Amino acid sequence: MLVVFPAKETSMAVCVGKKYGKSVQRNHVKRLLREAFRGYMPLRSPCAVLLIPRVAESYSYAAFSRDIGKLLGKERLIESAIS
Repeated sequence: MLVVFPAKETSMAVCVGKKYGKSVQRNHVKRLLREAFRGYMPLRSPCAVLLIPRVAESYSYAAFSRDIGKLLGKERLIESAIS
């Protein structure tokens, strides 16, 4: 899930709870999300973004990058979404 709020400068937060696994798995998910989001900088307008991933068996950078691209494109924060 992606939640966008207007802000003076672009920032990002990740919410990964205990249902995602032990701390090693949660930190891995956070690192993947941060790096995938960083690939879409700078955005069209400054905003605060909250990322909440879905619980899954495994996580990959490619899937996160694709999904973040689609969501940012839907919110019109980037030129076009990657398909």
